[in-house]
Amino acid sequence: MARFELLGTATIPGKGTQLRLLQRNDEFSIKIAGSTGELMNSRLHGSEDALATLPCERIADHPAPRVLIGGLGMGYTLAAALQSLGESAEVTVAELVPEVKDWNLGPLGGAAGYPLNDPRARVHIGDVVQLIKESPASYDAILLDIDNGPEGLTRKENDWLYTTAGIAAAQAALRPDGVLAYWSAGQDPAFTERLKRAGLSVEPITVRAHRPGKGAKHVIWLAW
Repeated sequence: MARFELLGTATIPGKGTQLRLLQRNDEFSIKIAGSTGELMNSRLHGSEDALATLPCERIADHPAPRVLIGGLGMGYTLAAALQSLGESAEVTVAELVPEVKDWNLGPLGGAAGYPLNDPRARVHIGDVVQLIKESPASYDAILLDIDNGPEGLTRKENDWLYTTAGIAAAQAALRPDGVLAYWSAGQDPAFTERLKRAGLSVEPITVRAHRPGKGAKHVIWLAW
């Protein structure tokens, strides 16, 4: 079997942790240097797709819908959002690591069909937390795939998004009848209760990492 080849590295701002992009034939992997596991793999993106399709189904009839995605990753969530919405939509991705954008404009982009080339796509290089705080009543849907879910993996600062204050800020950034969607590697009943205490209707949905219906079970919370 062919070995993975290193295509690029990037440092997570403020953390010093290094991301590594690897390729083996048509398979891509992003890992954290020094860790044995993967952050993401191009063959396991069913739940990343669902993070977009589930909430976008709810806003597809909104006029000129605006969507914010926290984390570009391998571009699958962006691609699925664009496929789910009409020509009047605008989808902004906030990505903290500039090199991840470069990777998606390069060979990695082909895995998801080069969604960054879609004229409806925008990239904000910076912290999605700051963008949410600065964008009151701006989005019909906010999709957050940050770290590993409610328990931050690469940056402890990301945990704030899942706190009561973070949920409130995301709510404030929604337009009327907007929806929040959160991705997680696993269940977290405490986070479900936190969303409910914020006055939101909540639906935790179990999805599979691999399509169709195979692979690890991940969770997507829809909250509105």
